[in-house]
Amino acid sequence: MDIKEIQNLIKFVAKSGASEVKLEMDDIKITIKTGSDSEATIVHQVPAAAPVPQIAHVAAPPVAAEPAAPAAPAAPTNEESKYITIKSPIIGTFYRKPSPDKPLFVEVGQTIAEGDVLCIIEAMKLFNEIESEVSGKIVKILVDDSSPVEFDQPLFLVDPS
Repeated sequence: MDIKEIQNLIKFVAKSGASEVKLEMDDIKITIKTGSDSEATIVHQVPAAAPVPQIAHVAAPPVAAEPAAPAAPAAPTNEESKYITIKSPIIGTFYRKPSPDKPLFVEVGQTIAEGDVLCIIEAMKLFNEIESEVSGKIVKILVDDSSPVEFDQPLFLVDPS
């Protein structure tokens, strides 16, 4: 496996959103871990040729910068600066209702209280209810139903007044 193939693998892992990938072949073992520090760690172990594992830190490709670009318009402007942004606490799939035949948890213009369920984020077959930490009025829903969300991605804008 050459460096180009390893770089392509790192790019693929970064795009997939996986936090860790392990790949073992005949004479090579690769572990790629992605985290908040935007680095991927690659460990090569060649059994007889190199008794000490070779460790290389490779900076993640600029893939991490691409998801931030769509989030830039969601940054508060003068008009939006008075709103509170509710962000995703986990990576997963965003759902606006508990099941296809049930009504939406919240809609734009609806008044919410602290502790109200705003949405569900599915992560690894677990459905996590996301509750509001603030009271106010839903001004904008920033994510489409059934779409993937990342950690700390803005989901809702709430007017606390």
